[in-house]
Amino acid sequence: MDDDPYPSILLLAEALQASAGYIVINSFIFILLLIFSALVSGSEVAFFSLSHDDLNQLNEENDGQSQKVIQLVETPQKLLSTILILNNLINIGIVMLTTFITWSIMGTSVASAVVIFVQTVGVTFAIVFFGEIVPKVYANKARIPFSKAMASTIGFFSTLLKPLSVTLMALSNVIENRIEKKGYTLSVDELHKALEITSQDTTTEEKDFLKGIVNFSTLSVRQVMQSRMDITAVDVDMDFHELMDKINKSGYSRIPVYKDTIDNIQGILYIKDLLNFIEKDEHFKWQELIRKGMFVPENKKVDTLLKDFQKKRVHMAIVVDEYGGTSGLVTLEDLIEEIIGEINDEFDDKDDIFFQQLDENTFVFEGKISLHDFCKKLDLDAQIFDEVKGDSESLGGLLLEINSKLPKGGAKIKYDRFVFTIMAVDTKRIKKVKVHILPQKEEIDNYNSHED
Repeated sequence: MDDDPYPSILLLAEALQASAGYIVINSFIFILLLIFSALVSGSEVAFFSLSHDDLNQLNEENDGQSQKVIQLVETPQKLLSTILILNNLINIGIVMLTTFITWSIMGTSVASAVVIFVQTVGVTFAIVFFGEIVPKVYANKARIPFSKAMASTIGFFSTLLKPLSVTLMALSNVIENRIEKKGYTLSVDELHKALEITSQDTTTEEKDFLKGIVNFSTLSVRQVMQSRMDITAVDVDMDFHELMDKINKSGYSRIPVYKDTIDNIQGILYIKDLLNFIEKDEHFKWQELIRKGMFVPENKKVDTLLKDFQKKRVHMAIVVDEYGGTSGLVTLEDLIEEIIGEINDEFDDKDDIFFQQLDENTFVFEGKISLHDFCKKLDLDAQIFDEVKGDSESLGGLLLEINSKLPKGGAKIKYDRFVFTIMAVDTKRIKKVKVHILPQKEEIDNYNSHED
């Protein structure tokens, strides 16, 4: 019994004459297979890179090929399995054909070494470069014409290969269900990296919007609230004329009402409730219009608070600390701004009072700006100050943590690549800070020497 595992194949190869006609015919078949491999590979990119706008354009064209493209895209799993099966069958055919040609020309005695070289170097290069890279680059740029040109062919093979594709889809569904049961665990950092490699068609505004959505669930109320120092509130014992004067100056539609101190919030006054009583005298009992306030802890997540706002149909909540004192105030607008960016109305100043850019690396901030907003303005990692900020959530609080005491005007505080210059300070807090960012961390020493 012959020990050769491939006796019949080798005998067949030896029997074939490596004539010029034989080589030409097989080379022609090889080129056809390579072209077809390129078309099928390009189809994968063309079909699966079609955007909503592209599909709308195809709908408007309303010709036969456009409708075939839409029908194929409506069943993406079937389309993908058809393309992958067809592409693999073609590539297997290319490998088998080149093997027979090599055996026929070189003979079976030297076949082992030559076939390994040809298959691993020549054929692999041809399939990868001409059958994968080139067509996919072209198909990505001309996805609509390419998908229309291949729609009929892919549709035909989709029907022909349906039994095999259905089997593969069933197996993939089993695997997918098992993965879904285990769950996907993507960190915020991984999602940020995914956003950074999104397609070139995505604008900066769209990326910022997506980043806002990704970060939203990680934020706490304390990071987005207005501090107690910035709350506009009224005393419950204030007469009606004093109240109306303060309301006119504030421009707010809702104002917290306190008794004695801001730590004792009685409720929220809706300005619209006063519209029917604006002609009343100073003795009018406006206190009867106070509505019950919503109180939330500092560590509550903003996504949960947003759901609470929707459920209770309120737009404002008072933020309280662990002792029940008032830490700040958060509104529905504050939460929405974390996703879509700043919202300015007719009462907002055109100039940002918290931020001013002097040059490419130098900025002026108010000390009360939150660290969250500070990092957003300068496009910094939100965790960059975690090691030194302690419990502080504002720029002024961060500098107090770093400096360990209230600095004087003109003092410089250095941390990492940042040089903070105190521009204005009172007896209680830092009011205004100039921030200079050094290009590289190692340049801090040079900068310090220059300042001296």
